[in-house]
This record gives sequence, structure tokens and C-alpha cells, in this order.
Amino acid sequence: MLGAILGDIVGSPYEFDHNNYKHKDFPLLSEKSHFTDDTVMTVAAARGLIAGKGIPERTFEETKSEMQYWGEKYPHAGYGGMFRRWLHAENPKPYGSFGNGSAMRVSAAGWLFDTLDKTLEMAKVTAEVTHNHPEGIKGAQATAAAIFLARTGHSKPEIKQYVEQTFGYDLNRTCDEIRPTYHHVETCQETVPEAIIAFLESVSFEDALRNAVSLGGDSDTLACITGGIAEAFYGMPQELRDETLKRLPEDIREGYELFRWNIGQR
Repeated sequence: MLGAILGDIVGSPYEFDHNNYKHKDFPLLSEKSHFTDDTVMTVAAARGLIAGKGIPERTFEETKSEMQYWGEKYPHAGYGGMFRRWLHAENPKPYGSFGNGSAMRVSAAGWLFDTLDKTLEMAKVTAEVTHNHPEGIKGAQATAAAIFLARTGHSKPEIKQYVEQTFGYDLNRTCDEIRPTYHHVETCQETVPEAIIAFLESVSFEDALRNAVSLGGDSDTLACITGGIAEAFYGMPQELRDETLKRLPEDIREGYELFRWNIGQR
């Protein structure tokens, strides 16, 4: 989960096609690097999953509550218009979104459960709170599944094959093929496959983040999704863990520590 948060921070200065040169040799972290709504909702979803204890109906309600709570706490984190209206609704309902928000916040689901089936079930629940379109659910499930498979010792070819066969994503492209025409897009269909490809083509955790950001477009969310998978596969260098935590406010750090404690209890 911390890898997803760092991906968000690393990608933040380059969002909205600001990374027009589309190279990998950018400063990994700078004064402009900051967490966004991706981090806030990643923590909210993690807390919802923990409080829900694997019970779908309870997890749905707890995740909804946590997302509204954290959204109010960080109202200027960069939410999209429809999600912002959902946050402030008196009785918020799912609104059929297939945006990439369902995938960027799901990383905790890849760690908190002991089976792939349960991981997929809980990823679906976290998506359905807002993103109950089939593509929104698919994006969350594919991301969580890749994290689960990565952390349980599966190879990149195995992860690629599972995601392609289960979700129908085309993972046969390369980053070099994607870069020239890729632009800012916020759908799961055009974010999740690209983020997974950035991971598959990488040689290290940091290289995965650089691949994702170099594609351009919605770079903080791309790198958030990629970072969650890459951490599960490679681990995360201690210096980057320390630097990530230094850049987070205390309450978000506490949310991460709660997640980490729960992982330790499993």
C-alpha cells in the first residue's frame, strides 16, 4: 500500500499531460511532489476493509463512511466532479462510474485477505461504493489480483496471463508503443492495463514508477496503481519508505500504520 502512495506522490507533478517529454529521467521526488486524492482514498479504503472484517455488506458501509470522512478532512486533494458531489451528498449512492478511482484506491485489498477469491470479492465491494459500472469493478479487481499474485510469489508471466485471461486486458503492448499517443484519460479501461504493463516491463520498484510516469497522462494515478503492484513484487527500498512517510501528515501515517499492523496480525 505504501508503494501505491509513493506512486501517487511521484506522479503528482506530471499530471494532466505536464510530462510532455515522456522520458524516464525525471527527478523522482521534488518540492512539487505531494500526495493527492489517490492517497487519501487509498487510506480510506484500507480502513473500510479493515473495519468490514471481510463481510461484504459491512465492508461496503464502512468504506463509504471512511471515504466521506477522509474526503471531508482533505477537501482539496484533487477529486473529480462527480466524486466530489458524492462526497457531499447526504445519502451517497453509487453512480455507475468506470473511472480509474476504483483501481487507485484498492491496493490494501491485495494484502488483507488469504485467498484470491476473497481478494476479488472485497475489491469489488470497495469499487461498488461509487464505481459500480462493470469496467470500474474490473479495474479494481485486476489491480488487487495483480497485487495478491505478486505478493504470493507468482511470476510476471503468471500475473500477465491471469489478468489477460480473467479481465480481457491487452497486456502485449510495450511502454515504447504506448507513449507516443497516450494522453490524459481517467477510465479504468485506458489506465489499468497501461499501469500493469509499466510494472511488467520494469526491472525494479523505482523503475516501475518511472515507467508509469513516463507514459504521461494521469500520471499520479498510473503510478499509484503501478506502485502498489511493484511493491508487492519487488518490495520497497527502506529509504523510499522513510521518504514517503515523511511526506504524509500524521493522520494518514496512522492510517497506514493501522493497515501495517493488521497485515502483521495475519
